[in-house]
Amino acid sequence: MGALLRELKPLLHLDCMTVTGETLGERLAVTPDSYVDRTIVAAREQPFEPQGGLVALFGNLAPKGAILKRSAADPKLFEHEGRAVVFTSLADLAARIDDPALEVEPLDILVLQNAGPNAPEAMPEAGYLPIPKKLAQKGVKDMVRISDARMSGTAFGTIVLHVTPDSASGGPFGVVRNGDRIRLSVKTRRIELLVEEAELKRRAAGATLAREQPARGYAKLYAQEILGADEGCDFAFLRPR
Repeated sequence: MGALLRELKPLLHLDCMTVTGETLGERLAVTPDSYVDRTIVAAREQPFEPQGGLVALFGNLAPKGAILKRSAADPKLFEHEGRAVVFTSLADLAARIDDPALEVEPLDILVLQNAGPNAPEAMPEAGYLPIPKKLAQKGVKDMVRISDARMSGTAFGTIVLHVTPDSASGGPFGVVRNGDRIRLSVKTRRIELLVEEAELKRRAAGATLAREQPARGYAKLYAQEILGADEGCDFAFLRPR
């Protein structure tokens, strides 16, 4: 970590205090000439990749943002428009993803709702939606998948995560319906639901939120105070006032 931070030193706030009682600058100055294995930590002037591994996406589907792990995605899907195949919960996903009768094609976009920080499951590592069995058996290895959940950092695929606001807090992601068209553009950093604004408002007015309202204890504290993915999924009461 020291080698990495020293490589990024020109970009850091070196006056920040660390847990050792030293500033970050003082801490990094302790061993300034330590050996660095360039097969592990590339020089800032010669990066391993010309672009970062993550892409922040914005649009009417994710007004406060969503994340795509670009380095793990298929470049052929970076500019893509497809039909939404919607799963309304983790239970719905488990029940139907391998159903031979599932209406899904390789160019469709899988959508998992109600898996974000405000959902009863509280944003599990469920964002790595599996390829439907009927497509996997035909050799399909990747397709665009969108979720308000998260996933392991070692997972691969063209998967948009951390959609914010999440479904359970009333975000527009929760009103996506089967058959809607969705457009993903890594080039323009956009994720758009191609549905008229008036129709989106009509759906939102009739939506029923999946968010629980516990009466007491930690569950009540969580329901009241949890922040969205764009604010770190932290408790609101921990923010400076």
